[in-house]
Amino acid sequence: MQKNELIPLVNKMCRELLNIIDEEDSATLEQVSSYLIESAEVITHINKDHVSAAGYAESLFHNAYKDIARKSLSSYKNTNSSISKLTQLHEETLSECTEQHIDLPAITSKFNEIQMQMSHEVVKANNIISKLTEQVKDLEEKTNLDALTKVFNRRALTTHLETICNNKKLPYNFHLLILDIDDFKYINDTYGHIAGDKILIFIANILRKTVRDGDKVFRYGGEEFVIILNRIDDTHCKNTAQRVLELIRDNKLIYKGENLSVTISIGTTKFMHKDTPNSLIARADKALYRAKQNGKNQMQTEVTDGV
Repeated sequence: MQKNELIPLVNKMCRELLNIIDEEDSATLEQVSSYLIESAEVITHINKDHVSAAGYAESLFHNAYKDIARKSLSSYKNTNSSISKLTQLHEETLSECTEQHIDLPAITSKFNEIQMQMSHEVVKANNIISKLTEQVKDLEEKTNLDALTKVFNRRALTTHLETICNNKKLPYNFHLLILDIDDFKYINDTYGHIAGDKILIFIANILRKTVRDGDKVFRYGGEEFVIILNRIDDTHCKNTAQRVLELIRDNKLIYKGENLSVTISIGTTKFMHKDTPNSLIARADKALYRAKQNGKNQMQTEVTDGV
C-alpha cells in the first residue's frame, strides 16, 4: 500500500477513535485497546489486489468500529435489564410496606426517589441503545464486506462489475463463477441456523484460501457466492472450479460432535466485451441452474447464451 493511501487511512482511524471516545459517557481503556488492536490487524492484512486497497481497509476499519459499537450495545442492554429488575424489586418492596414499618412516609419517599432515578437510567440507556443501533445500521450500509463471512458483499460485486463492464478496452478476460450450497434449507432445518452460519463461514474460508491473490470472492445471496477469476483461460477456470468442488466436498465441518458434509453447485461464464453486469450474472445463473438440475455437486458452463 502506498504512502499516499496509508496516511489518510491512519488519519481516518484516529478520527473514528476520537469519535468513539467523544460519544461515550465514559469510554474505557478496553474499548480503545480493542479498536487499536483490530486496526493494527487490518493494516497487517491489507492486500494491494483487493477491489481497492483504500476501500478495503476503510471497510475493515468500519467493521472494527462496528464491533465496538455492538459490544457497547450489549453492555447497555444488560444495564437496561438490570435496572428494570431493580425498579420492579423496589416497586414490590414498596407495595409490601405496612403501617408496622418505622417512618413509613420517609421510606416511601426514599423509594420513590430511587425509583425515579432508576427510571431515568432506563430512559437514558434506551436512548443510547437507539443511537448505537443506528450507528451499526449506518456502518453496515457503508461497508463493502459481508458481516458474517468477511468476504466482499453484493454491493462490492455490483460496483466491481460495473467498473469492468464500462471499460471498453479491458486488456484481459475474466471468468465469473456463481456457487450455491446444495440443500442449504435442509441443513438449516435439521441443524439450525447457527450451523448454517458456520457452514457459510467454512466455505468462505475455503474459497479465500483456494483462489489467487488477484481473484475476488463475494457473498452474493443467502447461500450463494461469486468468484471472479482474472487473467485466466477456460481450462484453468474449469480446473479451479473442480478444485473448489473437491475441497468443499472432501472437507467436513464438525458441529456439536457431528461431521457435516456439504456440497456446492457451480455455474461459470466468461466475460464478453458487450456484457453488462446483469447479462454476465444471468449466463452464470443459467449454468448454475443446469448444475442443480443435473444432480448438484458439479460445475456447468454457459460461455454464450445457450452454449
